[in-house]
Amino acid sequence: MATLPIALIQTCTPAGPAAALAHVAPLIREAAAGGAKLILTPEATNFLIRDPAARAAALTAHKDDAVVAGLRDLARELGVWLLIGSAIVKSGHDGDDRAANRSLLIDDEGGIVATYDKLHVYDVDLPTGERWRESAAIRPGDSAVVADTPWARLGLTICYDIRFPQLYRALAKAGAGMISVPAAFTVPTGEAHWETLLRARAIETGCWILAPAQAGLHEDGRRTWGRSTVVGPWGEVVAKLDHDQPGVLFATLDFDAVARARNAVPQLTHDREFAGPQ
Repeated sequence: MATLPIALIQTCTPAGPAAALAHVAPLIREAAAGGAKLILTPEATNFLIRDPAARAAALTAHKDDAVVAGLRDLARELGVWLLIGSAIVKSGHDGDDRAANRSLLIDDEGGIVATYDKLHVYDVDLPTGERWRESAAIRPGDSAVVADTPWARLGLTICYDIRFPQLYRALAKAGAGMISVPAAFTVPTGEAHWETLLRARAIETGCWILAPAQAGLHEDGRRTWGRSTVVGPWGEVVAKLDHDQPGVLFATLDFDAVARARNAVPQLTHDREFAGPQ
């Protein structure tokens, strides 16, 4: 199939899992009603909680997470593939109480096809005074993931990963024709860098870049940038929600465009060994 109708879901995820599921499910239904066959949600679809005690109380293994279970059922009911951009879940590593920030790719029968744990954690001190230490609560993953779908291979990344182009190049070289970037970008970095980074990763890889985002003022006090975006393999913005409110963004992916971009500039075949700087 050369084309694929998709939808990106933009949310303002609440603090509790039950409220989060009630928030995202109608948007997914709207996306399916609009003809999308692959639907993608943002980072932290199951909850956004900053308080450590409340966060720990909400944390479960992904097989037991109420939002993951609800969205698996919804994918089966609607007959769509669904990328849960990420769920904050128990990592499953003994001796490490930190959570995993985990993408889950769900097929149209509700099965989990692939999972990916965010590789790069967001430890920053922004010029605005905002300070984030994601490593205190999130155990980083250690493996890149490309998953098969009926349309093309999908490379999985999450939010801060966008700043590490070597990951995207590896995904493209492993056969990805599209790469997901579910995010909860802060406002200062979103305003300054979001679209530029998305377009750069598309240009470098010749992939479709699919970036569903959190948006607005959340119950836990954080504010996220929104502006969910689809970028084509030549680096052009194909579709964008130009606001920070919940919504649905539709687009149609043409996978022949991947071949056209890579044939025009075959940079994925031009790697050269080089000596490091002194």
